[in-house]
Amino acid sequence: MSLLGPEAWQAVLLSLKVAFWATLWALPPGIAVAHALARGTFPGRHLLNGAVHLPLILPPVVTGYLLLLTLNTNAPLGAALEQLGIVFAFRWTGAALAAGIMGFPLMVRAIRLSIEAVDPGLEEAAATLGASRLRVFATVTLPLILPGILAGAILAFAKAMGEFGATITFVSNIPGQTQTLPSAIYAFLQVPGGEGAALGLVAVSVVIAMTALLLSEAISRRIARRVAGR
Repeated sequence: MSLLGPEAWQAVLLSLKVAFWATLWALPPGIAVAHALARGTFPGRHLLNGAVHLPLILPPVVTGYLLLLTLNTNAPLGAALEQLGIVFAFRWTGAALAAGIMGFPLMVRAIRLSIEAVDPGLEEAAATLGASRLRVFATVTLPLILPGILAGAILAFAKAMGEFGATITFVSNIPGQTQTLPSAIYAFLQVPGGEGAALGLVAVSVVIAMTALLLSEAISRRIARRVAGR
C-alpha cells in the first residue's frame, strides 16, 4: 500500500463516491421495477425484463458509447439537460450514471427474488383490511424484502466499483475528475514503473470486492433461512 501515491488514493476515493451515488440513484427505480416484474401482469412485461438485463449482455463499451451519443452536450437530450445545469459526459456524475446502469440488473434481480419469496397471501390479507396498495407495500412487503434490497444494493455497489468499459467510454479517464479505480489500474499499467501502484490498487479492489461479496452472501443466507421458516 505504500506504493500508492495521492493520485492512486484519489482514484479509490472517487470510485467509492461514484459507486455510492450510483447505488443510491438506482435504488428507488430498482425497487419499483423489481416489484413490477415480480407482481405485475401488464403488456410488455417480458420486454421490460429484457431491457433491464440488457446491460449484462451488451459489451460495456457499447453501453458507454450509447450514453455518450445520447447525453453529450451536442445531442438534443444532453443539450436540454445542460440548460438545466446537468452534465454527464466527461464528468464524475456520468461515471456514476454508467456504473448505476451496469449494476442495475444485479440489483433488480436480487430484489425481485426477495419479493417473489414473500407470501402474496400476506399482502392480500392487508388489502382486505382496507390498506391501500402503497400502505401494503410500505408496511408488509418492504420490511420482508429489506434483506433482498440490501443484498441488491451491495451487489450493485460492487459492480459499480469495478466498472471500466462503460465509464471510460462515456467519461474518459481524467485524473482527479473521472479516473476511477479500474481506470487508474489501466493507466498505471501503460507507463514504465507503474506496475507497483497498479498492484496496490488491485489489492484494494480485491479487499473491497471480497467484503461486498461476503456481506451479500451473509444476507442471502438470512433470506434463505427466512423463506425456510427457520
